Amino acid sequence: MGLFITLILLLFLLLLVYRWLPIPTSAFIYHQNALARSSPKLHEPADYQWVSWDNISPHLALAVIASEDQRFPKHWGIDTIELKKALKEKRHANGKPRGASTITQQLAKNLFLWNGRSYTRKALEAALAVAIEISWPKKRILEVYLNVAQFGDAIFGAKEASRILFDKQPDKLTKEEAAMLAAVLPRPAISNVNDPRPETIRKQQWILKQMKQLGGLNYLKKLD
Repeated sequence: MGLFITLILLLFLLLLVYRWLPIPTSAFIYHQNALARSSPKLHEPADYQWVSWDNISPHLALAVIASEDQRFPKHWGIDTIELKKALKEKRHANGKPRGASTITQQLAKNLFLWNGRSYTRKALEAALAVAIEISWPKKRILEVYLNVAQFGDAIFGAKEASRILFDKQPDKLTKEEAAMLAAVLPRPAISNVNDPRPETIRKQQWILKQMKQLGGLNYLKKLD
């Protein structure tokens, strides 16, 4: 019990420190770099640079919310509406738990956990998401997510995604480019924004419609 309490305190201390400081890496970035070190002919090291909220296009912030978690400003890390749907369905056809992850849960996974689906990982993800919501304001959660999310095979974060995929700074992204980046998030390692599949284009168009229905950039005021 003492070890468990110590780990909880260390977690909150870490989250408190990184409420303001740039995040140097994540579990997924570390894993990508480990693959590159062990198999350099098969894997590239992660492209990653931190960029502050003010230097990220608000279109990208809105596109990610529209695509991934439209109730993001309201929940405390777990979307109970989606969770109830998941529990009702109980399982996918392949026998694994259905996904219902919020942006905060995805951030918890990217920062601290591993890929794949299991009840253990989902439970850890949910607990970490609540801890993040307690420790950070909504805007900070989204800022960190946009910095560590994977947008390509070895491309992490808004800055490198903008530079490599669109040859521009992240604050210059158009809403169409932002929607395309959000569209590849479910399968970034096999998606190409410059030669998108038909389903990726359809996802981009759906995201653009959702961005408009949410009220455009004014929606981001709910994060303050």
